[in-house]
Amino acid sequence: MKKILFFIVFALIVSFPSISQSKEEGTDRAAIKQFFKDRDTNTVSPKSKYINAVKAVLKQYNSALEKLDISGTENLFTYDSEIYESGTSEGTYIHYMQEHLRPELKGFKSLKFNDYKVDVTIVGNYAFATETYNYVKVATKDNTEVKQKGVTTSVLKKVKGEWKITVSHNSSRN
Repeated sequence: MKKILFFIVFALIVSFPSISQSKEEGTDRAAIKQFFKDRDTNTVSPKSKYINAVKAVLKQYNSALEKLDISGTENLFTYDSEIYESGTSEGTYIHYMQEHLRPELKGFKSLKFNDYKVDVTIVGNYAFATETYNYVKVATKDNTEVKQKGVTTSVLKKVKGEWKITVSHNSSRN
């Protein structure tokens, strides 16, 4: 009798997948898990409209850096963003901008990106971006030119119809 009851309960659970669904379904965590699952099986279909919108946000930020004028770039980031640079947590973008980026840019005469490539994957309300590039920065003080290779990985979130950077990590090497 117990075996028959077990078989009936098992059959019901298998027949009704909603009973066995995770509490994470429909959450941000579920979307991130789905991204990695889809990425591994290469089943994510391109959503060119969203991909182009994400690329536009990244381009706007990089253009501001090249102009050495980051005024208004805080609007490209979520209020609770997390910024990492070369293995260091810099806090939110507002903190990073005020305490690190703005003072650093004051020391540059110019900054130019080249050989820029970006790869974007969209999963739900999230975008995962990897940017690779070379860049040249020239110091204001003595016109010293430094050439470096860089990479930035970012997670963007769609907030009220706009893509915003919520996590960004960049690093470089000579």
